[in-house]
Amino acid sequence: MYASREDIGYDFGDDSKVGSKPIKPNPNIDGGWAWMIVLSSFLVHILIMGSQMALGILNMEWLEEFNQSRGLTAWISSLSMGITLIVGPFIGLFISMCGCRTTAIIGGILNALGWILSAYASNVHYLFLTFGVTAGIGSGMVYLPAVVMVGQYFQNRRALAQGLSTTGTGFGAFLMTALLKYLCTEFGWRNAMFIQGAISLNLCVCGALMRPLSPKELREKYVVRNDSEENRAKALSHSTETIKSNGVLGEEPEKKEEVANEEVLGNVQHIEIGGKSGGGRSMFGLRLFKTVSQLTVTVRKGFALWYSSYFGAASLFTNRVFVAFIIWALFAYSSFVIPFIHLPEIVKQYNLSRQDNVFPLTSIIAILHIFGKVILGIISDLPCISTWNVFLMANFTLVTCILILPLMQTYIGLAVVCALIGFSSGYFSLMPVVTEDLVGTKHLANAYGIIICANGISALFGPPFAGWIYDITQKYDFSFYIAGLLYMVGIIFLLIQPCIQKKQSREKSTEEAQV
Repeated sequence: MYASREDIGYDFGDDSKVGSKPIKPNPNIDGGWAWMIVLSSFLVHILIMGSQMALGILNMEWLEEFNQSRGLTAWISSLSMGITLIVGPFIGLFISMCGCRTTAIIGGILNALGWILSAYASNVHYLFLTFGVTAGIGSGMVYLPAVVMVGQYFQNRRALAQGLSTTGTGFGAFLMTALLKYLCTEFGWRNAMFIQGAISLNLCVCGALMRPLSPKELREKYVVRNDSEENRAKALSHSTETIKSNGVLGEEPEKKEEVANEEVLGNVQHIEIGGKSGGGRSMFGLRLFKTVSQLTVTVRKGFALWYSSYFGAASLFTNRVFVAFIIWALFAYSSFVIPFIHLPEIVKQYNLSRQDNVFPLTSIIAILHIFGKVILGIISDLPCISTWNVFLMANFTLVTCILILPLMQTYIGLAVVCALIGFSSGYFSLMPVVTEDLVGTKHLANAYGIIICANGISALFGPPFAGWIYDITQKYDFSFYIAGLLYMVGIIFLLIQPCIQKKQSREKSTEEAQV
């Protein structure tokens, strides 16, 4: 069965040709090089997200070194985590212009530079700039391409592919916690950050593996589509019809833009042919002019796509379920980040350091996080299961665990709750899938950039807020209660908005039938 324009969510050009002449599926879609993309994304999650999940080790070192309040010191980790995600929309613009591969390589260099410069920190504010801002921006420039590329290379097994790639966060949290603890013990935290900066240069290798798909390969990806996946995408969000009824986001401006760009390049080629008789000097000038023109065209096309997605008449923000998704993201991520940053300090307060040294609670979260992502990804790919429902159930489990965590004051009780937190937080692997089903692959980079930007705001203010509450009450209990209640507000938005959308769709259908 061939996918219609409405099912896909955007146009490829001449639909009649696609429908009358079957195109052989690309072997690199759902196979072949696609698994190298998964490997690349997996390593990116280990080096970036895994390292950030292990920052609780460095946070304790910074508290001892600089003797600042917990609230102020927590800003170092929060800035790094938050900026990694907040820069998502701007990285989407960079991807539109330069592509995922170039963006990721530049980001890898910037991230490594941030770690290395942080080794020479003389105060907390220095770390704000080097580790929080510099390393954070570099991380964002690698993280978003790693997620987007997996979405581009997979069609039928997207949830499983995203689950496998994002398990790197769990592996990374487990490995990096042990690595940073060892490096800090043996060499001190400054040398540990210098070594970690050298390791982070491997992000450039990961970026080099992100081979872009050609427009033809992207077209072949959507020629054949399973009925089950069509039904699942339709069931996920009726609000996508609003965007699809208006055509492609910014489709007409893009077509006009392409015509203008072709005219520019055509004129350049005409001048170049006419100038061949003008000698070597004029040819060099023409080639330079052609290069600049091509670069200008690339920048204009990238900016046009980015601008139409955010600010066009049919922008992403006309999708009400997507807006509810953004509101959820503003509250959700801090509930996952706060335990990683403050659990080592909580364990120390409860005099559980001996048991925690044998098997750290953050490592329990990390290990179960791995299984959660893979298992939830496999379940979501089943034809009879809705990805949206799996996503909501995991969210409910996680928010419940956050609310009851302060009640646990024994190692066994904390370990059980941390295990549930780790498994249920595996829903992160479903976020790109849900986002792609809402807006389509063409706008995945910009849409997911908005989502992780909202997550970044949550991560930015969550840990400092928890530290500030502790400085006032000398307890972490209220930090978890408030974070859990805000998280619940976000989940309620996810539940209410689709129901309202379905009701409006039914009322509209009834009115049309009466007319």
